[in-house]
Amino acid sequence: MMGTSHSCPSLKSLSSKVGELFCHCGSQNKYKRLDAKLEKKMIEVKRSSSGHANFKSINSIILRFPRFKEGLKNIRGVFEQYDEDANGAIDREELKRCLQKLQLNLKEQEVEDLFHSCDIDGSQGIQFNEFIVLLCLIYLLVEHSSSPHNTSKMGSPELEATFDTLVEAFLFLDKNGDGKLNKKDVLKALNEDSPWEKSPAHITKSRFREMDWDRNGKVSFREFLFALINWVGIDADEEIPAMGS
Repeated sequence: MMGTSHSCPSLKSLSSKVGELFCHCGSQNKYKRLDAKLEKKMIEVKRSSSGHANFKSINSIILRFPRFKEGLKNIRGVFEQYDEDANGAIDREELKRCLQKLQLNLKEQEVEDLFHSCDIDGSQGIQFNEFIVLLCLIYLLVEHSSSPHNTSKMGSPELEATFDTLVEAFLFLDKNGDGKLNKKDVLKALNEDSPWEKSPAHITKSRFREMDWDRNGKVSFREFLFALINWVGIDADEEIPAMGS
């Protein structure tokens, strides 16, 4: 969890690997394009919110981790449906067919940006944890076909509620409302619950580093999602029973 003093070794190695990938020539532009759209979306959501917040502290977010995990685990059945060759990853062609079945009309460049931005380990396939992020980004950024018989964007009000709550957690940490997280605000949020029992500086800074994978001092919603999925305990190849099985 976020308050623990030891970082998960696999998370450290993954974070390091992601940092290397971000430095690859030409890859930055694709991240920037999608992250800029996410920043704009987060600003819009923050401005349109009524001021009521489900989260009052970092502890209130941590207490939701079991519920987050339960809600996100239910995506496993969807993932397996579109992983047609059952190799544990969704390739580009499977992703395109997935988007078609979801009635999403994306341009080739948009599909590439989504794929590249979520394939954080560079394996040329979207694994389960990456698929969760991809679905959430689609939910936030892609215009869906309107149908009088379909009032849910993703076909699952429960999943959308989970995504909405993840957005709220991000916005709680985004104190200045600029659509991204900076170190000062995150460290403040991590310590504001019990100012007389502040976490050691190296712990709070390590929590921020686990989110700031490109080491630019800012955390996009996409980076935040990947970190949160690791924190709640969902692994890329975790064995989870499919829905309805």
